Amino acid sequence: MSKRFGGEFSPTGQARDGDTPRETVTHQRMEVAPFKGRTPLRHGAKINILFLLPLLTIFPAVIFSSGVTQMALDLAGGAMLLLSAWLTRDGVRAEDAYNERKVARKPAIPRKIFGAVGTGIGVALLVLGGSGFEVSEIVAANVVGALAAGLHLFSFGLDPLTNKGMEGVDTFTNDRVARKIDEAEALLTQQKDAIARARDRQLEARVDQFQATVRQLFRQIEEDPRDLNAARRYLGVYLQGARDATVQFASLFANKRDDQLRKDYIAFLDDLEQNFAARKETLLIDDRTNFDVEIEVLQDRLRRETQYLERQG
Repeated sequence: MSKRFGGEFSPTGQARDGDTPRETVTHQRMEVAPFKGRTPLRHGAKINILFLLPLLTIFPAVIFSSGVTQMALDLAGGAMLLLSAWLTRDGVRAEDAYNERKVARKPAIPRKIFGAVGTGIGVALLVLGGSGFEVSEIVAANVVGALAAGLHLFSFGLDPLTNKGMEGVDTFTNDRVARKIDEAEALLTQQKDAIARARDRQLEARVDQFQATVRQLFRQIEEDPRDLNAARRYLGVYLQGARDATVQFASLFANKRDDQLRKDYIAFLDDLEQNFAARKETLLIDDRTNFDVEIEVLQDRLRRETQYLERQG
């Protein structure tokens, strides 16, 4: 008669005395979703190709070049394409951040447009290096470069060229909100860079989850800039504390993989995330209360106006 296998290392097996059951350990390991709070980069495959193609032109130029002038043009064209790929990637990231926010200023530098221009120049230099300096060849190189720039703009689009969420509203208040959120985003970036030094992907995912909750508070403040004063401490002091704690933890954890230290840091993030979530809910309740009060005031005023008109009639 067959017998079902079961033991210490089976999925439903019993652990030895003093050990944590396997199901519990598995649940703890999977508690944080690996990609929760993460947003994939748009056009990721196309941007990778932009970085790869210049390398395919630079190495042949160095190894198989037939002349100094041709090699110089090929190297300059490849370098320009690499610069354009870098500008395009940063432009896509800036546009994603712009689209995520409800109140945002346009990027100070139109990186995608500059990337398109750089792509056109780089392709023109490569074509020129492979042909010559006759007038017809220069014209042909410029035409091909212009086509490359146009295809770049068609593939990646233009940069945001206008501010968002600031029309018909107090510009000073919106600028103040945008500036504070930019400062808070810088703190989140520093925290993200710090936790990467710990070389623990689950901790990185946990920090992503915490930052996703923090950004929900950002969106709430953008919807109602009056909430900025009530959340000022969260955008400054608390995020600075989270960044500093993460920097210290990453330094300690990189030297010694202490499980207790790891648990303490996760507990710290849990408490902080609950505080941010509670602050957001409080702001929502306050906004609802203010809205109800304004409605009651308007209804009372309408009643008085109606009574006055009836007496006059």
